[in-house]
Parts: sequence; structure tokens; C-alpha cells
Amino acid sequence: MRLFAASLATETNTFSPIPTSRASFEADFYAPAGTHPEEPKLCTAPLVVARARAATEGFELIEGSSFWAEPAGTVDRASYLSMRDEILDQLRAANDSAKVDGVLMGFHGAMFVDGIDDAEGDMLEAIRAIVGPACVVGCAYDPHCHLTEKRVQRADISILFKEYPHVDIIARAEELVTLVLATIRGEIRPVASLYDPRLWEFYPTTTEPMRSFVDRLTAREGTDGVVSISLAHGFMHADHPDMGSRVLVITDDRKPDGDRIAKEIADELWDRRGTWSDPPLSLEDGVARIAAHQDGLAILAEPFDNAGGGAASDNSLVLHELHRQGATHIAVAPVWDPVAVSFCHRAGKGACIPLRFAGKASSGSGPPVDARVKVMGVAKNAWQMFGDAPVPLGDTAAVRLENDLDVILISQRTQALGLELFTHLDLDPKAYRGLVLKSAQHFAGAFGPLANLIVRAATGGCCPTHPSHHTYENLRRPLWPLDSDVEGRLLI
Repeated sequence: MRLFAASLATETNTFSPIPTSRASFEADFYAPAGTHPEEPKLCTAPLVVARARAATEGFELIEGSSFWAEPAGTVDRASYLSMRDEILDQLRAANDSAKVDGVLMGFHGAMFVDGIDDAEGDMLEAIRAIVGPACVVGCAYDPHCHLTEKRVQRADISILFKEYPHVDIIARAEELVTLVLATIRGEIRPVASLYDPRLWEFYPTTTEPMRSFVDRLTAREGTDGVVSISLAHGFMHADHPDMGSRVLVITDDRKPDGDRIAKEIADELWDRRGTWSDPPLSLEDGVARIAAHQDGLAILAEPFDNAGGGAASDNSLVLHELHRQGATHIAVAPVWDPVAVSFCHRAGKGACIPLRFAGKASSGSGPPVDARVKVMGVAKNAWQMFGDAPVPLGDTAAVRLENDLDVILISQRTQALGLELFTHLDLDPKAYRGLVLKSAQHFAGAFGPLANLIVRAATGGCCPTHPSHHTYENLRRPLWPLDSDVEGRLLI
């Protein structure tokens, strides 16, 4: 048995001011064929899991290239085609030498290419043309994807992470590899049912009601012929025709049951719309909540300026509001500002310097901060952990303003994920009254257990929490909450 595995992934925010090219992927993560490290990245877990399974189960794995770029703006067409064709050429060579029985692709699922809105569907169409209909094609996706009919139809098995934050990337990759192998061996005959409830919402799985909802989905797997159930949350920050939530049920050749179950799940999403998460506070109220908190650690999340959604993560409005309210013993992290980091490195730890930082990437970043700061620490080539995967921060620095307001500056744009964001600079996140974290939900995996208050606020940036903040031109309407006259339907 021969399997091929590769990955091409990013999350495109079509409203982001930051362009995306092949250079973006190569700067963030690029592993040419056969060079992927032992640890998985967010979207490369199928390759890493298949490598381990091949060693124990005796099948042959051909490893193609893997690409990842931090979420940002639209990918230019030439860059996408060069990466796509690199992987396709590797697959073609593998299939020409001897038949490939299975293909494993690690996608994010929200890539938007100039002139190609369904990049993953485009790639799967090309893969299917190479390997033919008998080859088993399996794909792993982030739930913040656009789960189009085209890509589901051209793959045999599609699996989405269930958890948000995505702490289950290895578990879902194991599931994908297991199901692909079972299909190749003739043990199951996977059939997909895809339902579109015509809505979008924010679904954090660390709190109710989503926690119980996901647990119930998982419990249904293995009953009524159900092989797998996935919920596509959708990615709101993309002007994509198919943006929105979707329910995917894969059964073992029991299509009517899959259709029924997919509709039941979608109906529950609709019936409970507006209750899956709390709306964000205003900037003023959010800062006031954590500034006044006395009982343990408080966290204010900044989803609007989340690099994980394509934002610059250099918006300054929360910093100015903290100063205006006189908040004390607060830390803000991370702020993307390579120039400010370089100044801090030149000055060195302990230096007091005038520094301008934040508010630089675009007009949406707010006014810069000008302050005299103390450099509390500097580090070269730092990283933080996202589950089992190290995420680079680049060179970093921590600076202290008046009122013991600390800011962690980074040179490689990313969101707040792991405690190493603080500890690599000898800072203890638990020592503060409050943390302001530039992230929507992924911070909750590492930082959530430390806090007894977590709130989100509408600060500033290109990742707002309600679709009415965006101007869509390509989105298919109607879609709740933009529209009220909505009717879901079975797509596949």
C-alpha cells in the first residue's frame, strides 16, 4: 500500500492590509519533500501521523512539500500555482512509478487566491485528475474553513478539527489516517452528507453551550452507521461566496441516515442561534473590567486584532485606553513591531529609552504609542507552543511603561498562544492583575486555566466579531445574522 501526504495551508482575510505571497509561506513554514520535522504544524499533522503509522503498519509513505503562511490577505495567483504545482508534480511522479492508493492533504480550508476563490477545491480537482477515481483522498481542515461542495465531492473523507482552540490536531489526523486506510482496505465505504444552515456564529468549545454540543457530536460517531461528524464554523473575515457554518456527516454507505443527522445538527445550530457565545464588550468596558478586577488573573481578549485571523496585531487603541483609565499591573501581548524590537535589542535589557511602537501597519492600526520605556528583556529567535507545535515569535522584547504596564513586542507576526510568550523573557503571566491578549480563542488553551475572568472587547483591527462590520461583495445571501429570512438546505 502506498500513500502520499502533503500540505498547503493558510487562512485568508480578504480585508487584511497584509499581502500574501510564496515568500510569506517560505518565511513562516516551508518543508520541501521529505524534510518535514518530527513535530506537527497546525495543518501538517496528517503527514506526521502517517509517517509514524507507516513505520508500524508497513505501508509506504511518500512525503510531499508542506507550506504554511500566517493568516493575512489574498494570495497572489502565481505564488499559489507554484506551490500547488510543486506538490502536484511530486504526486504525479509518485503515481507514475507505482499506483498511489491514498492521498492525505493537510489544508486550512480558507485560502483565497486572486481569481480562485476555492483554492482547495481547485487543488483537489487536480489531484483527482492525477490519481483517478479509485484512489482514496482524505483531507484535514481547520473548522474556520469554507467547506464547499466541490472539495467535499472530490475527496472521499474530509475531517475538521472539533475543538476551538484547536487542541485536537493530532487526534483528528489519527482519525483521518485510520479512515483512509480502512477505506483502502474495503472495510468502510464513506459517503458524505453536507448541510448548509445559512448562518455564521462564533463557536468557542471551552465554554457552554458549545462544550456539550461538541461532546454530543463525538458521542454520535459509531452509531447509526456514522463514521465522522464535523462542524465547519466558517471564516467571517473573507468575502467568499460560501462563507458560513456547515455540517458534514460521513456514514458507512448510509446516505439517508447521514442526511437526516446532518439536518438535525444544523437545525439545532439554527434554533440556538445567538446563544453560542457572548457578544464582546466595548473597549472602555473591557479595560475597566480587568483594571478593576481584584480576585486573581483577568484576561481581556482582543479578537479584532488577532494575527490568527489575518490582522496586523499592532493596533494601539487598547494601549491608549489602558493609559487613559490609569490601569496598573497589566501586560499586553503580543504587539507586532519588528522596528521597535530592533531598537530594544540595540539598547539592551535594563535600558530606558524613548520608543515609538504599534499603530504602524495601516490606518486601521490606530495612532502609534510614544513613551519612555524600560527594556525588561530581549530574546533572539523565540517561540511559543501551540499544543505540541512550536510557533516562532522571531526576535522579541518586553518593555515597561508607567503604571507597570508591560508590552511584549515580537518581530514575527502571530497571536497569543502559549505561556512561553511571557516566560521566555523571564516574565510570569500570573504576576499581573490582567493580561490583554491579541487572540480570539486560541489563547484559552494555555492561558485559560490561569484566569478566573475572561472577557472579549471590541478594540480595533480587521477581525471584528460580527459580519455587519465587513462589506461583502461575493458572499451568497441570505445569511444569518445579516438576514432574517433564511432557509437551510442539503448540499450533498
